[in-house]
Amino acid sequence: MTGFSIARSELILGGQKSGKSRRAELLARHWLAESHAHDAVLIATAQPWDEEMRQRITRHQEDRAARVPGLRTLEEPLQLAQALTQSSQPQTLVVVDCLTLWLTNWLMPAPDSASGIASQDTPAQAAQAQVALLLRAIEQAPGPVIFVGNEIGLGVIPLGRETRAFVDALGVLNQRVAQACQRVTLMAAGLPLTLKGQQ
Repeated sequence: MTGFSIARSELILGGQKSGKSRRAELLARHWLAESHAHDAVLIATAQPWDEEMRQRITRHQEDRAARVPGLRTLEEPLQLAQALTQSSQPQTLVVVDCLTLWLTNWLMPAPDSASGIASQDTPAQAAQAQVALLLRAIEQAPGPVIFVGNEIGLGVIPLGRETRAFVDALGVLNQRVAQACQRVTLMAAGLPLTLKGQQ
């Protein structure tokens, strides 16, 4: 497999169905093929709030298992920094898919979810604290890490204060993670464009 190199840390951004998750899977497959000593784990942040989402998650799990059989899955919708710290090892590639859903889980928690938000904190304050923890975990990770996230600020932003606030918060998160990562890749129509670092 040519044209693939593993950065110490990489952020892969793109729109819906841009190929960003597939790109992360290809990198994981390449990492596993490089050495029998290599391991790979995917930290999934999606939560099955309705039947359509449950079916989508199941389909993604099945497709991922077929494409990258050695990629283990860990489901963690909230405590991402902790999961990254516990999973990262020098010979283990960690894929986080995706940052956008993780931020959604903090900023827009379901009424019946145990979000871990302290009573005195607003969702925005809790999210900011978690982002700080995540940035520290990226810096300290002993093995390679790949983050997948959505770039949603390029189109028309729907009306609504909460929606605009989320778009702003996601843009700030993407910028901060991009600064912390060695490489940043933008996906469009299945094609990668390197924004930062060496391809």
